[in-house]
Amino acid sequence: MDSIAIIQRLVAFPTVSQESNLNLIDFVVQLLRENGVTCRLVYSQDGRKASLLATIGPDDRPGAILSGHTDVVTADDQSWTKPPFSATRQDGKLYGRGTADMKGFVGCAISAALKASKTRLNAPLYLALSYDEEIGCVGVRGLLDSMVNELQRQSFCIVGEPTNMNVAIGHKGKVAAPVTCVGRECHSALAPTGINAIHLGCEFVEAIRREQAKLCDEGARDASYEIPYTTLHVGTIKSGGMLNIVPSRCELEFEIRNVAAEIPEEILSRLRTRASEIANGARTIASEAAINIDVVNSYPGLNIACDAPVVHLVKSLTGDANVVKVPFGTEAGLFLQRLGVPTIVCGPGSMQQGHKPDEFIEIDQIDRCDKMLDRLIDRLASGHGFP
Repeated sequence: MDSIAIIQRLVAFPTVSQESNLNLIDFVVQLLRENGVTCRLVYSQDGRKASLLATIGPDDRPGAILSGHTDVVTADDQSWTKPPFSATRQDGKLYGRGTADMKGFVGCAISAALKASKTRLNAPLYLALSYDEEIGCVGVRGLLDSMVNELQRQSFCIVGEPTNMNVAIGHKGKVAAPVTCVGRECHSALAPTGINAIHLGCEFVEAIRREQAKLCDEGARDASYEIPYTTLHVGTIKSGGMLNIVPSRCELEFEIRNVAAEIPEEILSRLRTRASEIANGARTIASEAAINIDVVNSYPGLNIACDAPVVHLVKSLTGDANVVKVPFGTEAGLFLQRLGVPTIVCGPGSMQQGHKPDEFIEIDQIDRCDKMLDRLIDRLASGHGFP
């Protein structure tokens, strides 16, 4: 099976993040094992999902990791003109949910693993496929924990998110934080005797806006990004049931996307201090008043020097001198942080197509990725030339 045929099979599995990915994983495992590839699965706690680590070649020396995620965002409530879970080839493009983000690369990586299985490698190739990346890089963490214990000599990692085959050396980190505001319920005719949780929430949103303005004016900057500073964003807010009841609870969610030089824990500390001040003011009326901030998910950013050996190596594989930073998050920072392996992001397609109806990847991008991975296999066969 070539890369396009594999991608078409992968797209046919509707692995949206809230659903199981086991059918896709079973397909990949069967394909690899039929070609003598060693595979190991790391399951989610409920057993409905799994990450995959495949090893080709000797595992006692430095090698290369190809990393991708198997989940995709939903196609519901989008106006598709082509079937989202049946890859359609047309006008030099392959349409379907996940073709760009990121089953295009995953298909190329599986194809490369099959080629590598028929090659005498002097250095190993690892294929690492995760689940639930789209909801906060969830599934890769257990996979990385297992790799820390067993695989400590990997040389470098390519995370194949869509970069138009440019070598991406950085992206921002992310913190996702829900907030619960607690007030005191009462009849709206007696509103001053209660504490309106929506009002507490609005005051906290104002604190986030002030923090954003401060970061814009005074925070760390990285001119490589379109938005060169750390950003804060309130994404959801819900409260209230009836107009004539002062609500006692308001819930909202916000995120931080930080440049490498900005420490998100310091931002959270300032926001917690302000939340405490707002709640203390409300406790003169309602002792139970509170604003509680939780962190439910976070992942580190990526920041690799543009002259790092891994960058020169992957540029030699792609044949392209372009080095970029990307606005979206990936699992790359976790590979670097947890395994200590030099990691870059480089893959076919554009994130401009990701998460949209009629998502597509250009066939030319798939061909370029195949050529990069063919050169990588040649390097692994020679057993030298690693950073």
